Amino acid sequence: MVVLTHSRAARLRETLRRLCALPEYPQIIVADNASTDATVPMVDRAFPRVRIVQCGTNMGAAGRNQAVTCVDTEYVAFCDDDTWWEPDSLSKAVHILDASPRVGVLNARIAVGESGETDPTCVTMMHSPLVSAGLPGPSLVGYMAGASAFRTAVFRQAGGYDPRLFIGGEEELLALDVIERGHAIVYCDSLTIAHHPSPARDSALRRRLLARNAAWIAWLRLPLGVAIARTFGALLAFRRERTLLADGKAMLHGLGWAIGERRRVSARVLSMLREVKRRERRCASMPPAARPPTAESGERSYTETVGR
Repeated sequence: MVVLTHSRAARLRETLRRLCALPEYPQIIVADNASTDATVPMVDRAFPRVRIVQCGTNMGAAGRNQAVTCVDTEYVAFCDDDTWWEPDSLSKAVHILDASPRVGVLNARIAVGESGETDPTCVTMMHSPLVSAGLPGPSLVGYMAGASAFRTAVFRQAGGYDPRLFIGGEEELLALDVIERGHAIVYCDSLTIAHHPSPARDSALRRRLLARNAAWIAWLRLPLGVAIARTFGALLAFRRERTLLADGKAMLHGLGWAIGERRRVSARVLSMLREVKRRERRCASMPPAARPPTAESGERSYTETVGR
């Protein structure tokens, strides 16, 4: 079990208290992204069986990579400092992965707040249009980093999270590489993660990082037309946020390494992406009352969290 955190000691304390009480008694590794508060001494003092990996600098999502180097189990589950796995979900995940060798990643259901309402993104995943024959749940082209369980070897072979993306849609690149290698990503409604969102967030920064990373990932893995469209979309987002000069310059500078490392995904993966996109377009064309669940609102609601 890997928990990603940055300078939220009080929130992390509650998460670790719940994880340490799980009946599965998992190995817990905290990836600390250079916290400036009392996170490290708090963990050492209050949770002696929890291992803490200090990343040295704030690596964003890539802090998880540092922790995974210490994992010695076949599977690794992830959460953030404001999410925790519910009892028995980890053992269910192990059974599912044992029985489903095609599956590389499981995405759990996210129960939000005291009400435990299912996160809208999970509702969207439940209605995935992709063929799921032989899989333990709906097939996906993406997942949520803080609500996932991986085969450890799959995570390592795919390279983990790219530190240059920092945070914001960072899962997309890893998801593409996992699927390209022939592994399935699956939504499992029987696995549950509680999410009590932290109020500590910078929504404007989050939107800008999401736009920038979407463009970079497209240049790394997707067709040229998608890359160009996402690049212009990012520039428009920066303009709306009144950061066009600084963010635009940084994004365009990053295109050098993205193009240099470009490796477009296969036709099979592109076909899966197109099927998901077609469903989104069909939903958008329907009257609001007739629309099935869509990803957009849910992705925004969940990925606003910044506890890493």
